[in-house]
Amino acid sequence: MRPRPAIESLRAQIEKIEGRSQRARSALPFGIAEIDSRLPGGGLALGALHEIAGGGNGAIDGAAAALFVGGIAARTKGKILWCITRPDLFAPALAQTGLAPDRVIYVEAGDDKTILACMEEGLRHGGLGAVVGEVARLSMTASRRLQLAAEGANTIGIALRRWRRQTEAADFGQPTAAMTRWRVSVLPSTPLPVPGVGRHRWLVELIRARAGDSADFELEACDDTGRLALPADLVHRPAAAEGWRRGASG
Repeated sequence: MRPRPAIESLRAQIEKIEGRSQRARSALPFGIAEIDSRLPGGGLALGALHEIAGGGNGAIDGAAAALFVGGIAARTKGKILWCITRPDLFAPALAQTGLAPDRVIYVEAGDDKTILACMEEGLRHGGLGAVVGEVARLSMTASRRLQLAAEGANTIGIALRRWRRQTEAADFGQPTAAMTRWRVSVLPSTPLPVPGVGRHRWLVELIRARAGDSADFELEACDDTGRLALPADLVHRPAAAEGWRRGASG
């Protein structure tokens, strides 16, 4: 469903105030109308910074967030610069989201400050499909620098928020210049008619979208092309809207 004319007019005014009216920003659609309709431009903006975190502080939700990022990166063109502070990414799992190992350039750094510097340098370089940085803290100043670098090169930047301590997780609620903010949590997998493990299922929360709407989505995890899917039981449910929990806060 297309936004109402009044909403489109308001978004145009916001873009003009922010100085973005003359910038041609393309988008990377998810291919799911329920998600894309809530994002300005009909998808995840390229030439922009986005934040993604696990729904909890544990490793399981953190891994789901990383795979969500992998699916996004897989659907871009070009090499992916992935900046990490600890070498615990499992490349075969990323490959299952469509992100082939030979597309990823890993940079290992010792702290958030160095990660942010590497991200900015990668974004300013241009020619990359995406630049991903795993950080615990992201200040407004640092996020603005990354946002400007992403805009200049029309490259998507992703801050993958990972925390070693509970106290660091509170930083995710602080304002940043990111265009969108997401949270990913693991749900029970899709039931199968035979013994086994079905396709993984996630609760994907769009907490913030600049000039867009917040919403929660129950989705099947990325396939080997990086694509998410709406679970079949939600697609065929008479009142499909029951499966979408709107109004996420953060």
